[in-house]
Amino acid sequence: MRARLEESWTVESWGIDCQHLLYQDLSWKDGKLLLRIYVNVQLLYINLGRKHGNDGLVPSQIVFDVISKLLLSSSNIPKFEAKDIHPSLINYNMQRARSLVAFVLLALSSSFASAFDPSPLQDFCVAIKDPKDGVFVNGKFCRDPILATANDFSFSGLNIPGNTSNKVGSNVTLVNVDKIPGLNTLGISLARIDFAPYGGLNPPHTHPRATEILVVLEGTLYVGFVTSNPNRLITKVLNAGDVFVFPIGLIHFQFNIGQTNAVAISGLSSQNPGVITIANAVFGSNPPINPDVLTKAFQVDKNVVNYLQKQFWVINH
Repeated sequence: MRARLEESWTVESWGIDCQHLLYQDLSWKDGKLLLRIYVNVQLLYINLGRKHGNDGLVPSQIVFDVISKLLLSSSNIPKFEAKDIHPSLINYNMQRARSLVAFVLLALSSSFASAFDPSPLQDFCVAIKDPKDGVFVNGKFCRDPILATANDFSFSGLNIPGNTSNKVGSNVTLVNVDKIPGLNTLGISLARIDFAPYGGLNPPHTHPRATEILVVLEGTLYVGFVTSNPNRLITKVLNAGDVFVFPIGLIHFQFNIGQTNAVAISGLSSQNPGVITIANAVFGSNPPINPDVLTKAFQVDKNVVNYLQKQFWVINH
């Protein structure tokens, strides 16, 4: 089937299967225009995505451009056949029908539409004008479900204690989407935290993309977090079997106050929660933060800042 939109533009030129994409008809009833529209948005994404080399994914703007050309570029709106797709029924007057249709289809054109921005899975995403030069960064590309195996959903090793022979006396074994590919898009990950006796510390840090819930398996931990300004400190001593929650983005810590090793398991509400260790970020950044900035921020002598910036800041994971 061939639908003429402009002299040099046809639906076929976009590689769309018209028979399964869109159908609408116009009729009059009680002085009003009755416009019936059938849209299979998922198929539209697949067809346009293949056409543009995006493996079935296509930006919403391209979808909208195609549909708006179908509906708005000529006075004679083209008609297509449709099979097994659900209708949307719109009643409106002739003068405003097309603008309303364009608005509705724009809303339908993204299968990921939501009322708020999705939580980011990276620190930033630099926008580009040409999608062919970019990558899909808010998550990972997906394997064909038919090819998935049990190994994609499993990990072995959390029974093995982490090496705590470092300056902070702790070790974090993180099980995120890089360890279990099946976690992709599921919004969850796991970590084992080992603490050396007599002061093993998981130093103050934040998870910019996740809330953390921690359960103590062995030992005694002093844990806490600091709220946003005015910076209220909330702490508790935990023993084996106790659970504590650290809200997303807040600075928190765990400190072994016992005389034996301590072990805890943390669940995190992101497949890639991220971690910012405060001391490492402030004094161990690369390149270093200007000492004058830190001197004024911490209200200490500049020699103290210079000393701290020269230290080797341990990463315990």
